[in-house]
Amino acid sequence: MTYEGVLTKMQTEFQAPIQYYLVFENSFLNLNQLLDKSLEINFTGYQCLNCGKKKKIFRQGFCYDCFMSSASAGDWIMKPELSTAHLDIEDRDLEYEKKVQLQPHIVYLALSSEVKVGVTRKTQVPTRWIDQGAVQAIPIVEVPNRYLAGITEVALKDHYSDKTNWQKMLKNEVPAADLIKEKASIQYLIPKEVQEYFHLEKDDLYQLQFPVLHYPKKVISLNLDKTPIFSGKLMGIKGQYLLFEDGTVFNVRTFEGYVVKISV
Repeated sequence: MTYEGVLTKMQTEFQAPIQYYLVFENSFLNLNQLLDKSLEINFTGYQCLNCGKKKKIFRQGFCYDCFMSSASAGDWIMKPELSTAHLDIEDRDLEYEKKVQLQPHIVYLALSSEVKVGVTRKTQVPTRWIDQGAVQAIPIVEVPNRYLAGITEVALKDHYSDKTNWQKMLKNEVPAADLIKEKASIQYLIPKEVQEYFHLEKDDLYQLQFPVLHYPKKVISLNLDKTPIFSGKLMGIKGQYLLFEDGTVFNVRTFEGYVVKISV
């Protein structure tokens, strides 16, 4: 069978193991069912996720013009501490920014390649951790806006990484860690403005199980611009990556906005 459409990040269901889906305009594909089977990815073009035009993708599924102008690609997306909607200050579109920034956000610790700190909207729990390939995660604080989450993350970045080593994550090189103890040790590292939102008794530890038959010892990234046709046996799915038998890994999210045919 052949499935064709514009790549967007894989949709997930929080089960044991996590269920993964590629969703196209007129069809969808449950990737868990393809484990230990061969599939072919054929790159055929581009389609900007914002304007829908068949223009080369620049970043985050957007063409250059949309990336530079869209409210959903502002700097505050990657740097929450730059959020200003709570001050009624516009970056690109105040109405959109208020909608996204002025809602509950979670600052968390997650264990993927090491213990890392991060920020996500409450509505994105546990999706954010699934997308990162974290095997465990624990909320630290829940705050009412993105700015407070951002300044908390900045304070904790002196003590924890805010990046995932994707190669270690995909090879399952995950160190042992006690996230409940880690949370208890950082109360006084949190900014004063956020102290009231810290509750030590809330120790909701999330455990995540990924559908992987075999982890690679070495990883080689598939780049559709350089290799427009690839075929291989699917051995696992973790984060937003497909893991193939020969060590090739494909980051679906990196190639959002690419039009593909997938044959199974």
